[in-house]
Amino acid sequence: MLKKHIVPLSVVATLLILAKVFTYQMPLTQKSLFKEEKLSSTITKTDSPKVEKVAKRQSLMAQLNFADETLPLGDKKVERKMKRILAAHSYKNTQTNLLHKKAAKWFPIIEPILAAYGIPNDFKYLALVESGMAGGVSPKGAAGIWQFMPGTARSYGLRVNNKVDDRYNLRKSTIAACKYIKEMYKGLESWTLVAAAYNVGDVRLRKQINNQNQDNYYKMKLNRETGGYVYKVISMKQIMEHPKRYGYEKPRVLLAYNAG
Repeated sequence: MLKKHIVPLSVVATLLILAKVFTYQMPLTQKSLFKEEKLSSTITKTDSPKVEKVAKRQSLMAQLNFADETLPLGDKKVERKMKRILAAHSYKNTQTNLLHKKAAKWFPIIEPILAAYGIPNDFKYLALVESGMAGGVSPKGAAGIWQFMPGTARSYGLRVNNKVDDRYNLRKSTIAACKYIKEMYKGLESWTLVAAAYNVGDVRLRKQINNQNQDNYYKMKLNRETGGYVYKVISMKQIMEHPKRYGYEKPRVLLAYNAG
């Protein structure tokens, strides 16, 4: 009789031992999973601001362009330079809404002329960079909205003499600028390079392209003024299109122009 009960009792004992083992192991497993979840959450929270910051910077850089020609993305040197020049054109540094007022007055005349000559609309910002911040004659003799030198102005049909100076005539000088820009584009085939050439001169820029064997403006070594010129034009474009982002309040006259 005793032998008949030996096997069942051993089975019961084994089941009890296994139950205790599982009872102790389950909380440990759950606790381990909880720790892994918490660690994963901590890593995500720690990295998230950095990832968001990088993504935001890349998104802004992707938006920046001149005549639909973008800046080289991922080039930290270009990004730093662009960021620095954008900051230099913020409201706290310029403290004026005069640019917006001039844009409201000039752009309705400039835009249709650019379109008629097949020139990108972004070239209107050159007028603001050239003479928007300060009018008058430059130390070298350039004058007017498009800052033409006397000889260049005459070669593109403008009168410059003691009685008449067409460089101050917005419509006539814009037509001359369009002719000049279009002629440069035939040889350079890049609107970004044309903008740079407008600053330094077509012949000088071509010489630098040949000497450096490089026709990417952002990778070229140019004098300080020309090397930052297109960046300034892009900054001007950003200020005009997103004034509040850079601390400006858009004047009512410009709001009315944009609404029209």
